[in-house]
Amino acid sequence: MFPLLKGQFFDYRKKLLFDEGNTTAENENQVEKLFTKNFEECSSGATAAQQERKRRRTAENTPTSPQHDDVIVADSPVSDVIRAVERLSTHSDLVADGSRNNALPTIAGKHKDLKAIASETMTAVLNGDYDHHIDHVTVIDCRYPYEFDGGHIRGAINLYTKDAVHNFLNETVTSSDKNHVIVFHCEFSSERGPKMYRHLRSLDRDLNQDSYPRLNFPEVYLLEGGYKAFYQQYENHCFPQRYVPMLHEEHAKDLRHFRVKSKSWAAGDKPRHRSRVDKTGRTFRLAF
Repeated sequence: MFPLLKGQFFDYRKKLLFDEGNTTAENENQVEKLFTKNFEECSSGATAAQQERKRRRTAENTPTSPQHDDVIVADSPVSDVIRAVERLSTHSDLVADGSRNNALPTIAGKHKDLKAIASETMTAVLNGDYDHHIDHVTVIDCRYPYEFDGGHIRGAINLYTKDAVHNFLNETVTSSDKNHVIVFHCEFSSERGPKMYRHLRSLDRDLNQDSYPRLNFPEVYLLEGGYKAFYQQYENHCFPQRYVPMLHEEHAKDLRHFRVKSKSWAAGDKPRHRSRVDKTGRTFRLAF
């Protein structure tokens, strides 16, 4: 049995480091909605247990004093979520589903809600230094095609639209016993890479919404400094060994074309809303 005071139940949302330490209001709102749904599913059983205890106390003529009503939650979706929240909030070295430790050392990057790695770590991964921890690694370059064709990290794939990321998630076979690591980056890992990182995580959460905190890709990183910083230090790991900036004057027309194609990216940073109907017929709106 898992004892939990009613007031404490909803305060668990404040403890959640939802994804890599992100404690935004949007994420707290989603957790509260998720807990509300699961709380109502379990409350009927909990109420019955309370009534049974009261009947026993009355039969035994045992005096009672005013106290908080306890909500007893057995093995249930609620207790599973609570345990996951506790684990993720107290262990910052865990991957986003809490199943294992990070395989790679992280650094403090510009995006506090995302796990970041240094160029040195990326090079070590490419050299096979982490093969005993990683089963497969996918480097996702979010720059425009003319930038990618002008030079990229060896083995990287070019996904620069939300649809491409969505297709990658749906078409890539994953397994819980295999460690498939994803590394996102763009030119500086300042805008496009982080947005696509968050978009993948959002889609992944949606895909696994009924089995939180499960994820298809729980271990995702951002390459701090992006391709530019990596190229300046490790040109030999790039192919071709060149660097084409996004604002290159010879690609002004290409830039206009791809900016129009990707102008909806900003929506990827906003909370995604979906309605959920519970057993009583009431509708809740879930965010994230």
